[in-house]
Amino acid sequence: MKKFKKSNPNPVIWVHAASLGEYEMAKPIISEIKGRRPLQPVVVSFFSPSGYDPSIKKSQPGVDFLTYLPLDRKKWAEEFVRILNPKLAIFIKYDLWFFHLEALKKRGIPYFLASANFRLDQSYFGIFGSFFRKNLEGMRWIFTQNEESVSLLEKYGIRQASRTGDTRFDRVASHASQPKSFPELAAWIGVKPVVVVGSAWEEDMNLLIPLMNEWPDYRWIVAPHDISPEPMDQWAGQLILNSSKYSQWNPHMTNEVLFIDNIGMLSSLYQFAWVAYVGGAFGKGLHNILEPLGFGVPVIFGIVNKASKFPEAEESEKQGCGFSVNSSEDLKWIFAQLQEPDFHKKAQEAANSWVTSNQGAAKKIVSKIQEMTEL
Repeated sequence: MKKFKKSNPNPVIWVHAASLGEYEMAKPIISEIKGRRPLQPVVVSFFSPSGYDPSIKKSQPGVDFLTYLPLDRKKWAEEFVRILNPKLAIFIKYDLWFFHLEALKKRGIPYFLASANFRLDQSYFGIFGSFFRKNLEGMRWIFTQNEESVSLLEKYGIRQASRTGDTRFDRVASHASQPKSFPELAAWIGVKPVVVVGSAWEEDMNLLIPLMNEWPDYRWIVAPHDISPEPMDQWAGQLILNSSKYSQWNPHMTNEVLFIDNIGMLSSLYQFAWVAYVGGAFGKGLHNILEPLGFGVPVIFGIVNKASKFPEAEESEKQGCGFSVNSSEDLKWIFAQLQEPDFHKKAQEAANSWVTSNQGAAKKIVSKIQEMTEL
């Protein structure tokens, strides 16, 4: 970081993301900043290797330097902020560390929280809430995903907040407008309808395999959460359909099922989908349902245990483009419903309308920051 600062003496903007999901939320904000200030250096820090490791392997548009955030010890935090010396800092969603914020406050550096989503069961509002709320009280401004978060903050005396929306809508809309091209997949698919399964877990495949065996005229593209060969081999053994792993596949093969045994393709694969199934709800947590919705693709997912943690799931159902299932019977029923052209068309239109109406969060965030600082 010292070397970077030596060759980039201009004041930087520091953006912190816990992991890859939060970084996806940050990307539209970074793009908006660079669109307004092309020469403005931007530094992104991560807490988790799952964010840092894949990001450091290739050039990141708009990002001038990537780093880990040191552990939140007073001396380390102060040293980090002293070296970086940002003119402002933007934290994404929830990953806030007391001594790093104190170091910024001590130097009079304004800091913001973007794409925040607050729930009553979070530490900010629990038994030790008064301590954790200190991390929020020093924010120059808090940009939330929804009005409920603004109301909850106001209830606890934090009024420097406004709803700007979820920047992921900007991200998925941008990605859907320019997905990666896979001509070999297009040739394999031909005119057949496609179901793309994203981030599949064992619990998801237990529901999906009976359905897949009943619909052999489809192309099934399955991107597992775990890309080690054992789960894919196990699932392939339960299918009466022919399957192949992408690493061993060529477009002349006649398999109906294609397992994606790599990382990085999934978000662009939804361009081929007639319908998507997004996994994780039965396990660690629902994967990103906004990615297929960005392509106007109706999405099916498991019943979400912590609905407040994934508000987009419930909202997609209200909008008519998302459908939750809890059993093989549920899945078969909604899949049959989606065979009806009018039903499917309405779900597509609902997805397009919802994504379109929620775009612009990044622009609102950067405009407000620009209004309050010397961005």
